[in-house]
Amino acid sequence: MTHRIAVLVLDDFAPLDFGIPGHVFPVAEPPADYEVLTCSPAGGPVRCRAGYGVQPDHGLSLLETADTIVVPGILGGAPLKDGSLQEDVREALRATSARLVSICTGAFVLAAAGLLDGRPAATHWRHAERFSRLFPSVRLDPDVLFVDDGDVLTSAGVAAGIDLCLHVIRRDHGSEVANRAARRCVAAPHREGGQAQFIERPVPEQGGGGTAPTRAWALTRLAEPTTLADLAAHAAMSPRTFTRRFREETGLSPAKWLNLQRVEHARRLLEATDLPVDEVARRSGFGHAVSLRQHLHATLGVAPLAYRKTFRDRPAEGQTSSASTMR
Repeated sequence: MTHRIAVLVLDDFAPLDFGIPGHVFPVAEPPADYEVLTCSPAGGPVRCRAGYGVQPDHGLSLLETADTIVVPGILGGAPLKDGSLQEDVREALRATSARLVSICTGAFVLAAAGLLDGRPAATHWRHAERFSRLFPSVRLDPDVLFVDDGDVLTSAGVAAGIDLCLHVIRRDHGSEVANRAARRCVAAPHREGGQAQFIERPVPEQGGGGTAPTRAWALTRLAEPTTLADLAAHAAMSPRTFTRRFREETGLSPAKWLNLQRVEHARRLLEATDLPVDEVARRSGFGHAVSLRQHLHATLGVAPLAYRKTFRDRPAEGQTSSASTMR
């Protein structure tokens, strides 16, 4: 039977997010039979910030006949600004019994309709703080690529929408159909790790407080074993006083701050050098590859080689960037 997918597009839509469901679902081969249609409030034209608009063929009544509703991300508007949603869209979403899927900041639309209350959800990591502030009853996970909560599925930013659409195909029709669709899209059927590996994680700005010179000193010797006693002695404080002052100035314990600094240094080495993983581990203060792997996986959800492959994979000399042909 044909499975009808309604793409609900709103003003300030994200262009790539909008195009993902209309491309990914139709390339799924039998037994998949997806029909992708697009609607907007009152069936009117909607615009994006890339300088063009679209004129959907349908209004909100399309949602009444949909098996799945996909809400692409938005780059502006009331849901992002204050967590509100125009009444006709809110009521149409709340009245449907269809499976709900959002891509990126489309989660703001579902949350504004009250459809994510008490549920786990994902959105783009850059908007996670705003999302949590506007919708505190939603259990946001800012580190994952997508969340499948049965009849409501949400994804992280942009390309994670492809991951989620392929996951929906896999859930509906199995891995073989989803893998073929992924090949047609020249996309990975499944990406290792989560959104955490793409998040910029600079350590928060710190003022020139009493522990600042010690933090600067610690950064020059990340490869060396450094204990709380070492840090406190450098700052000429007792360990207890140093820990209290450190928390006041950074919001972190000394041990957590130091581990985050070491993870960030390891990330830079994995991205910018060809050093063996053991050497990256040594230079970043983890000592050996096993410890680096444990800390990187705990923080980013991926192993060192997987992280390097994502951010530094380059073709060997004489090869093109497409090492294999997918058919």
